Amino acid sequence: MDFGIQGKVAVITGGDSGMGKATAKLLAAEGVKIALIDKTTDKVKSTAKEIGKISEVLSVTADLTKVDEVEAAKQQIIDRFGTVHILVNCAGITGATKEFLELTDEDWLETIDVDFMGAVRVCRAFIPVMQQEGWGRIVLIGSEDAVQPYTDEMPYCAAKAGILNLTKNLSKAYAKDGILINSVSPAYIATPMTDAMMEKRAQEKGISFERAIETFLDEKRPHLELHRRGKAQEVAAVIAFLCSQHSSFVVGANYRVDGGSVATVS
Repeated sequence: MDFGIQGKVAVITGGDSGMGKATAKLLAAEGVKIALIDKTTDKVKSTAKEIGKISEVLSVTADLTKVDEVEAAKQQIIDRFGTVHILVNCAGITGATKEFLELTDEDWLETIDVDFMGAVRVCRAFIPVMQQEGWGRIVLIGSEDAVQPYTDEMPYCAAKAGILNLTKNLSKAYAKDGILINSVSPAYIATPMTDAMMEKRAQEKGISFERAIETFLDEKRPHLELHRRGKAQEVAAVIAFLCSQHSSFVVGANYRVDGGSVATVS
């Protein structure tokens, strides 16, 4: 399928691995120029080298919790490509995983600063560029946790619920400018983030990594009907659609890519 976005410029945060990397590859294959933003210079440069075999690419090191670094990243991208048409915000952390009464203010603020305010900062940086173009696509990454919270991941759940609200608000504010803003909510995708979760679980329980996945599915994700971790490419496929010309009547929506993990209809 021709997505109709050849020659567009896409910014992908958290682009050095996981869903960000998979999305970058898929968009690059559609002829999109890619700007990858991540905190780790070596990793993002390595990913950029790989993407560079497909399309033009720029790697930028930036911490999304720092406004000056976000603005500096924006300037590097504008200097290289001249504009931006697409923003996909994949950067995020799991954050503190404790019972509520054990969580400190710092635990809450760290997760919200990265997972919610990071999205706020990159949208604030790149929406004016898209307004000048009169065309834009923004995809923010939510989570099943936004609508089906888990008591040991409260800061993450709250931040991701905020992402869904932010998506709807921004979509209402900027659709008139030709900028279509939507969210994608994955569940239990095979990424470095969930790898770390499973490695920790395996150590705590004295079991193998594979067994940690099996027990997590049984005990923590009983409604995940496909009974497996999702693939980053499966999420990227939905993101790419929302970045394309084919999503021209999709605004303020949340697409679940969760294997059925969310047990409710809303």
